[in-house]
Amino acid sequence: MSLEIIKPDVNINFIGNRRYAFLVSGALILISLLSIIFHKGLNLGVDFSGGFLVQARFSDASVSQDKLNDIFTQGGFLVSSIQDFGKSESGIEYLINLRLTEEDTTQTITAGVISLLDQNFGAGNVEIRRQELVGPKVGEDLKQKALYAVYYAILIIIIYISGRFEQKWGAPFIFAAVLLGIVNLVSLFHVGVGYLIITALIVTIAACYYLRFSYALGGILALIHDIIITTGIFSLLNKEITLSFVAAILTIIGYSLNDSIIVFDRIRENYSRNRKGDYALIINRSINETLSRTILTSGTTILALLSLFFLGGPVNRDFALALTIGIIVGTFSSIFIAAPLLLLWERKEPKETPPIVEIKLKKA
Repeated sequence: MSLEIIKPDVNINFIGNRRYAFLVSGALILISLLSIIFHKGLNLGVDFSGGFLVQARFSDASVSQDKLNDIFTQGGFLVSSIQDFGKSESGIEYLINLRLTEEDTTQTITAGVISLLDQNFGAGNVEIRRQELVGPKVGEDLKQKALYAVYYAILIIIIYISGRFEQKWGAPFIFAAVLLGIVNLVSLFHVGVGYLIITALIVTIAACYYLRFSYALGGILALIHDIIITTGIFSLLNKEITLSFVAAILTIIGYSLNDSIIVFDRIRENYSRNRKGDYALIINRSINETLSRTILTSGTTILALLSLFFLGGPVNRDFALALTIGIIVGTFSSIFIAAPLLLLWERKEPKETPPIVEIKLKKA
């Protein structure tokens, strides 16, 4: 016996309310982009920007972020961010991210940080629990590889969805090869990787529309929607963008795509049974039929992530937060964005039945 929290015969008018969903998504995307612009870009962590990361525990629980910022600034360090890692009976813990200058080396900056902390708090009152050094060149290289990882994941998704749902395996492979060639050609002109990938995504969306890859187009736009909103919320919260955040984004892409594929598969199944039916009604029926499964899967996943967020320690907190936001947004997009977009790109109206002609027979 299957577990269902929603009745099988539920009939919520998702398609009829799609315009309201599009307005909500548009507002969230706009807020996300404005937040990134207002903050002059994302708050890149030491993984991408380069710098020196120090995790320190202070026995004096009254030590504040402002006090640490003043101490390091007056000591000649460039402070990127200071995050509170929690307070306990043994003191308070902070994660301090310092920018590097060209003169800094591992030995000099480590000795300088330890000396500065000992001078202000005493040698026995500060415990250095972790320290990492990432050079600016390494950080830039990691940032480019992270962007490429997200882009290539979306590109592979185009091939998979187009082949599975539209039975067009040849065209996506040809398109992917041509697009990769264009990307490599343009990269020879030393264009920024961010602008390069944005351009490639625009070309990808336009090509999917022109080649009528309706399922791929709906899935990709839903994924871009999820990535922008998740990143925007992190920007609003002024959270650092680290390698763990990129790992969360790639996980969100896979999770959201799986949700969309479940709905797409039911749409295709129902449409193959009733090709003369109203396509909007078929999509709406399919969403309702998979609604219980979608909510159950998302709900149990979010419960696990909340446990990780509250009990997994400070190191895993941002990763769990990004996944939680992404799964909520991804569930929303699978229901209100990906499936309704099929109706915009590939409108199918029921065929008109020929009129019945009444024939009267003459009496002999």
